[in-house]
Amino acid sequence: MSKRLFRSIIFILLTSTVVAQNDSVKVQREYNTVQLPIGEEIIIDGELSDKAWGNVIWDDDFTVFEPDNGKKASQRTKFKIAYDAKFIYVGIRCFDSIPDKIEKRLARRDNFSGDWIEVNIDSYNDKRTAFSFNVSAAGVKGDEFISQNGDFWDASWNPIWYTAANIDEEGWTAEMKIPFSQLKFGAAEEQVWGLQIHRRYFRGEERSIWQPISLEAPGWVSEFGRLNGLKNIEPQKQLEIQPFLVNQFDSYPSETGNPFRDGKDYILNAGLDAKIGLTNDLTLDLTVNPDFGQVDADPGAIALDGFQIFFEERRPFFIENKNIFDYEFADGNDNVFYSRRIGRSPQGYADVTENEFVDQPTNSTILGAAKFSGKTKNGWSLGLLESVTGKMYADIEDVAGNKRSELVEPLTNYMVGRVQKDFNERNSYLGGIFTATNRNLPNHLEFLRSGAYTGGLDFKHNWKNRNYYVEGNIVGSHVVGSEEAIARTQNSITHLFQRIDAGHVSVDDTRTSLTGTGGKIEIGKAGGGNWRYDGGIIWRSPELELNDIGFLRQADEIKQTASVSRLFIKPTNFYRRANMELSQYSTYDFDGNYNRIQYQFEGFINYKNNWWTEVGAAHKPRIFSNTVLRGGPRWRWSDENFAYLFFGSDSRKKLSFTLGYVNSQAAENNFSLARYVFRLYYQPFDAFNLSISSEFEENPNKTQYVTETNFNGDARYITGNIDQKTFSTSIRFNYSINPNLSIQYYGEPFISRGTYTDFNYVNNPIAEKLNERVTLFSDNQISKSTSTDDYLIDEDFDGAIDYQIENPDFSYVQFRSNLVLRWEYVPGSEIFLVWSQGVVGAGNPSETLGRNLDQQILGQKKDNTFLLKATYRFIL
Repeated sequence: MSKRLFRSIIFILLTSTVVAQNDSVKVQREYNTVQLPIGEEIIIDGELSDKAWGNVIWDDDFTVFEPDNGKKASQRTKFKIAYDAKFIYVGIRCFDSIPDKIEKRLARRDNFSGDWIEVNIDSYNDKRTAFSFNVSAAGVKGDEFISQNGDFWDASWNPIWYTAANIDEEGWTAEMKIPFSQLKFGAAEEQVWGLQIHRRYFRGEERSIWQPISLEAPGWVSEFGRLNGLKNIEPQKQLEIQPFLVNQFDSYPSETGNPFRDGKDYILNAGLDAKIGLTNDLTLDLTVNPDFGQVDADPGAIALDGFQIFFEERRPFFIENKNIFDYEFADGNDNVFYSRRIGRSPQGYADVTENEFVDQPTNSTILGAAKFSGKTKNGWSLGLLESVTGKMYADIEDVAGNKRSELVEPLTNYMVGRVQKDFNERNSYLGGIFTATNRNLPNHLEFLRSGAYTGGLDFKHNWKNRNYYVEGNIVGSHVVGSEEAIARTQNSITHLFQRIDAGHVSVDDTRTSLTGTGGKIEIGKAGGGNWRYDGGIIWRSPELELNDIGFLRQADEIKQTASVSRLFIKPTNFYRRANMELSQYSTYDFDGNYNRIQYQFEGFINYKNNWWTEVGAAHKPRIFSNTVLRGGPRWRWSDENFAYLFFGSDSRKKLSFTLGYVNSQAAENNFSLARYVFRLYYQPFDAFNLSISSEFEENPNKTQYVTETNFNGDARYITGNIDQKTFSTSIRFNYSINPNLSIQYYGEPFISRGTYTDFNYVNNPIAEKLNERVTLFSDNQISKSTSTDDYLIDEDFDGAIDYQIENPDFSYVQFRSNLVLRWEYVPGSEIFLVWSQGVVGAGNPSETLGRNLDQQILGQKKDNTFLLKATYRFIL
């Protein structure tokens, strides 16, 4: 271990032992509810006029959370809570001194616009997770599952509940009716739940709360008040069955002679989702032939570094309760469980001749999946997921009409098991995870791993009112397969065991398994006062492999991190709040190479008028990479500096915007980046909103990797000067006829173009000076073929071609759009009418982005999909 790394660890441990001397004592508020008498009923119309409300008392005295934390709220709020055998009821009165100016913006579910009120219930009483129910003055419903003590809010959680709002001469009122079956709690004679009521007073952009929480607090859920009086509630075992029917018609440009592209397809699909409450706090989710259609396509992206691209999960079955299965063991997106592996694109391709046509499946079919998950009153979080994807075949037909099929993805079983246990009065937890992937492989798919297994342990301990914490985890992986599969794994960009200058790894073509470890340890201060800090160590051993059911970008790394931040939480005449942070990290590989160090500053300020500015800058005096040359020697980049500036207007206004600029510059003009960002939001009237987000990026690089070739028996690594430009724009609009009926549009063109000049070969990859790292080909060494588009290289000037490289110029064009009519005709049951358009292709690299946009997107016939989907949720 280097002296620099040792000193960093000592600094982190010493600074983390500091404790605050003046911790404030939190006074926990309580609300005592009562059960409604038999026969008395509350009708959910938003008017609070039912006689049954007289059985419970009002509570108020809300204080400001932001901006003037702790002060009395400028507008009064009061609420009541009652319950019966199956439901909990919340009635809220939001007083407003100018009722005509209450902002009542219509939107789709989970769009939190205008004035709203939010009820947070920690029915587990674990001080880490909660259920959030929100309604706006316009009656728009929102709901989220809160985890990580308020750090993560999952809007994909869509329980069945009932709400309404009404505006009157005193302000506005709201009623909520929440089934106990949608909450999770253990059996007890009297329940004690965490409770918070949170109001947004839109006009003054003031957030007020029932239970006071300091902005110095280490979290959200842990600071809740208490809801008492819930006596003898019988746990409601959830039983919901939701069949669906999808009727789909596809039209697209036909291809002459191709039987699989005749211009149209028709698909009728049906399936079933079910949710079974085994107990009130543990649920079994089942799906048969699931429909994983989604409104938004994945954003356009292109990766010249060779690494896989991470995409967010959008499928409801995998999103619900995903916090229980989450195991982010390091940093970035690395995770033991990455659900997008299930149903992935087939990894094999059909072997065809020139006279054959292929219909290649785009995704693997999920035959079925089951998920058991929940949390018990004793603090046990439990999760078990099992899924099977079927064999996928590519259909092949030749010009004579002969047909055959070829297996491109094997039958695969995925399993994930997760457990966590809270203890120490919910201030600590200890957990574990286990995953398994097993494939039934025929001979021609033995390049895939036959099995992959991971296991891990994680923990977190909070102390001093949760202001201080230490957390960590460890992961172990074991993958097995044929010699071909394991050699392929060793040579993949995640591992690169073939690196010619690596002294600690090498490719062994006889191996049939790999075993690795990874993990992190972090300690820091999360609350109390205006200062926060943390520091830690992350590692990924060379043989760690998670990509069968997890996500791992790069193995063989040790990373040290440290950061300190200052919060400015007391408003002034200039700002509402602000913060700034200094951070530093350095990386090493397991061969002892010191690869990188970075120092970074970030700052944010929210001005008094609700405009804001975000700035940042970083210095990277040392940048080495083991992956740039894709198995070649370690590479050095020139020193880099980068900075960014974003600012935006008040997001409450009918018209708001964000402008941003990012600039990165390496020494000797090795590479640079200039990114321009523009975002616009416009809501001309309450029922309609439009948003546009555009980015333009220029990213030239004098040493962009091109290929590896051979010269006189030695490896030769070719790079070039790339001029890369990328443009993307996403456009969205939403028109809400009422809170349950809306029309939404999403469209995004994406264009990326790269042209190469000044080809060169790597000479001394770790030289400090750029001209010593690479040698530029002269005009006498490189020429372009007259018969192909390849470049011909005569490196030794003997008049004979030593090697050739393919022209790496590219232009990638993608367009995706969706127009969706959504109608929730009864709670939990929906009808979708969808029109999707798309085109993917290659433009002309010599043309401008604008001309490629015109020719490849606007001027091309597009694939069209018309879809009708209907669901009905039976609650039994």
